Amino acid sequence: MNSLIQDVTDRIAERSAASRAVYLARIRRDGEAARASGPARSRLGCANLAHGFAASGTDKPALMGSAKPGVAIVTSYNDMLSAHQPFETYPAELKTAVRRAGGVAQVAGGVPAMCDGITQGRAGMELSLYSRDVIAMATAIALSHDMFDATLLLGVCDKIVPGLFIGALHFGHLPAIFVPAGPMTSGLPNKVKARTRQLFAEGKVGRVELLEAESKSYHSPGTCTFYGTANSNQALMEVMGLHLPGSTFVNPHTELRHALTEAAGRRAVEITAHGAEYTPIGELVDEKAIVNACVALLATGGSTNHTLHLVAMAAAAGIVLTWDDLAALSGVVPSLTKIYPNGQADVNHFRDAGGMQVLIGDLLDAGLLHGDVLTVAGPGLDRYREAPALVDGELVWSPVTGGSGDLDVLRPVARPFSADGGIHMVEGNLGRAVSKVSAVKPEHLVIEAPAKVFDDQLDLLRAFEAGELDGQDFVAVIRYQGPSANGMPELHKLTPPLAVLLDRGQRVAIVTDGRMSGASGKVPAAIHLSPEAADGGPIALVREGDVIRLDSAAGTLELLVPARELATRTPEGRPLSDAQWVGTGRELFAAFRRMAGHAEQGAGIFGVSGAESPDHGPGLGFPAEAGASHLETGGTQVAALAR
Repeated sequence: MNSLIQDVTDRIAERSAASRAVYLARIRRDGEAARASGPARSRLGCANLAHGFAASGTDKPALMGSAKPGVAIVTSYNDMLSAHQPFETYPAELKTAVRRAGGVAQVAGGVPAMCDGITQGRAGMELSLYSRDVIAMATAIALSHDMFDATLLLGVCDKIVPGLFIGALHFGHLPAIFVPAGPMTSGLPNKVKARTRQLFAEGKVGRVELLEAESKSYHSPGTCTFYGTANSNQALMEVMGLHLPGSTFVNPHTELRHALTEAAGRRAVEITAHGAEYTPIGELVDEKAIVNACVALLATGGSTNHTLHLVAMAAAAGIVLTWDDLAALSGVVPSLTKIYPNGQADVNHFRDAGGMQVLIGDLLDAGLLHGDVLTVAGPGLDRYREAPALVDGELVWSPVTGGSGDLDVLRPVARPFSADGGIHMVEGNLGRAVSKVSAVKPEHLVIEAPAKVFDDQLDLLRAFEAGELDGQDFVAVIRYQGPSANGMPELHKLTPPLAVLLDRGQRVAIVTDGRMSGASGKVPAAIHLSPEAADGGPIALVREGDVIRLDSAAGTLELLVPARELATRTPEGRPLSDAQWVGTGRELFAAFRRMAGHAEQGAGIFGVSGAESPDHGPGLGFPAEAGASHLETGGTQVAALAR
C-alpha cells in the first residue's frame, strides 16, 4: 500500500473515531435486531402491515408472510431527463428478479431528479445543490416504513446519487445496491459541441445551429457522455463496491444492461441479514472505501462537485473527510484518463479502452487503492477487475488481464498523463478554494491580473456581450454565489465566453464562491471559495482593479492588497434578501440558506452521523450559535481574516 494513502486513511480514521463508533454501534444494534427477528415487516402490527401491502396484487401473499425478505426500490425516474428515463422499466424487472431469488420488492418511494444542464444559468440552478439534501430526506421517507431488508437505489446524475447515498446511510443496517442506467451512445464529438458554443457566444452562429449541435450531442436515453458529475458519480459507486462489477458504463436498453439490472435484484436478496452474506451499507462505506472514492476521482479527473459531495457523503457514515485529505491524495495519485472536458474521448471510449476494470486493476497493483474492503459483490475489490458479458444468454464475469486498449484515453500508473490528480486546493488571504487543473494548459495555471468584480453571473455575460471585457487580462470575481447566499449554483454558462477571450490571447481566470462542476474546462478557476461572501469571507472585500494572483500549480490564491488596507475595508455587495430571492420555488428553500454549511464542510444541512449534539449547528457538526444565520452573523469573519 502506498504509504501516503495509508497515512491519509489512518488520519481520517483517527479523526473520525468517536463519531464512527457511535454510528456503527447504532447500525449494528439495528442489524442484530434484524437478524434475530426475520424480515422487517414481521415486526409491524397487523394494521400497519395491511397498509403496506393493500395494493400489492400477486405479491400480497408473500408480503403477508414472514419468510421472504423485502427489498425497497427507491427511484429517481422521470421521462424528461435522458439519464433517468431508462428507469421506467426497472421496477418491473427488479421485482421479477427479486421474486425469483426468494424475496419480494416494492417501489418504496421516488426522489426528485433535476438536471443542471437544463437549469444552467437560470433561477432553478439555485435549487440544485439544495436538492441533494432533499433527495436524502426523500430517501429516508421512503425507507421509514420499516418494511424492508435491503434497498435498490436508482439514480445517476449530479445531486441524485449523493443524496440517495446519504439517505441510505441513515439506514446503514440495510444492504444497498446502486443500479445504474448507463450512458447514451456517442453523439456529436464534445470538441465540436464546445466549438459551436464558443461560436454562438461570439455571435458567429445562431440559435438554430447551436440547438442542432446540442441535440446531436444529447440525443437519446442515457447519461450525457462527457465526464461531469453524473459519470463521476457512476465511477465512484463502482470503485466503492456499490455497483455490480462492470455495470457502470453499459449503454441503456441493451441485453447486457437488462441482465445486469436483473442481477442487481437477485444480489440484493442474497446480501440481506437473512442470508449468508449480510453486507450492510454502513459497514461497507468505511474509511478505506471513502479514500478509494477520492483516489478514483483524482485518477480520472472527475467532477469538482465531489469536493463537496464526498465530504457530505462520508459524514453520513460518521466519517470526517477534509479538503486537506483530498489535497494530500492529489499529490500521489496520477492522472490516468483523458475524458472530455479533460480530453476529447467520452465515457464510451473510456469503457472500450478497458474502463473501470483496467483502471481499478492498475490502481490496486500500484498500491493506490485499498483492496481489503467489503463490496456488494463480496469481500475484496479484486472482484472489480472482472468484466460482465453474456455467454449463451447467461451473465458471467471474467477477469480483465490486458491493459488499456487506447493509451490516448486510459493509461497505466507507470505512464500517467500527469503525476498528480488534477484537482488542487489553493489558499491564501482570500480563503481556500478548489482548482481543477486537469483540463487547463500549463501556461494558464498561473495568472496575476486585475479583478473584474460581479455579484451576479448575468452581469459578466452582459459585460462580455457589450465588449467590455475585450483586449484585457483579468480575474473575474463572481461572489455571493455560495450555499448561504443562493444555493451555490454552477456557473458553467460562463465557460464559453471566457474561453473565447482565452483563445483570443487574453489571460483570464475565475475566482468564485460558487461552483463550476465537472464540466468546467480550460479556463483556470478557483471555485468553492470558502468562507463565502455571504458569510463575510474576504472575497466581499475585493474591489474592481485589485490585483489577484492565482497559482494553481503552487496552490496559492492571493489578493495583492496590504493587510493593513484590507483591515479598513467593509464588505461590498450582499446576497438577495429572502423577500428578493423568490420565483421558481426558491422561496420554499429560504431555510436552507440559513442552515447550509460551508463548502469545505460539504455545503449541506446535516451533521456528521454519530456527532449529533444540541449545540451543533450548520456545517457537519461543527459548533455554531443556536439558531444563528450565516447571513446574519458571517460578517464578523472579515476583520479576523483580513488581519
